Amino acid sequence: MEKITAILVDDEKHALNRMAGILKLFKNIKVIAKEFDPEDAIACIVKNKPNIVFLDIEMPGMTGFNLIDRVRKQFVFPTFIIVTAYNQYAIKALKKEAFDYLIKPVDIDDLRDCLNRYEQKQNHFPHIENSNLSEREKEIARLICKRKTSKQIAEILFISKHTVDTHRRKILEKLGVKTTSDLLLAKKT
Repeated sequence: MEKITAILVDDEKHALNRMAGILKLFKNIKVIAKEFDPEDAIACIVKNKPNIVFLDIEMPGMTGFNLIDRVRKQFVFPTFIIVTAYNQYAIKALKKEAFDYLIKPVDIDDLRDCLNRYEQKQNHFPHIENSNLSEREKEIARLICKRKTSKQIAEILFISKHTVDTHRRKILEKLGVKTTSDLLLAKKT
């Protein structure tokens, strides 16, 4: 089984090291980087394209929400899990489509639940992740599975609706399904 790659972003060294230590207990997680500086974190995330980014909100010079926006503008879409000492950002995190919201100090059971849900979500559409689709086609297929329209996908990825529709046709063809509904129902054979 391929490990889930993760990058940790937090300006507090103690919190960063604690999270890395906890994640070592999970054999299916591979921490590929720990970043203190948000600017360095953006470059690292874009370069390495991790599956998950564990992200603090309050950092000097940039919030975690700004970081999410800047990463997505570079067409990189990891799963963001917010890790913060403050509970007042939960609604904004949901609006930014963060996968989960963990309060520091992170409880290992909460983290385990979060990672189990992440794996279930990934395994829900293995025909996409384990297919011969290009990375761009996988991005579009994931958004289709989130029930985004071609127009919404075009806005998210800063491409034309026509380009999305072309990719959509190729995705269906490569996966051997006829409609978007078939894509959502398809299972790995």
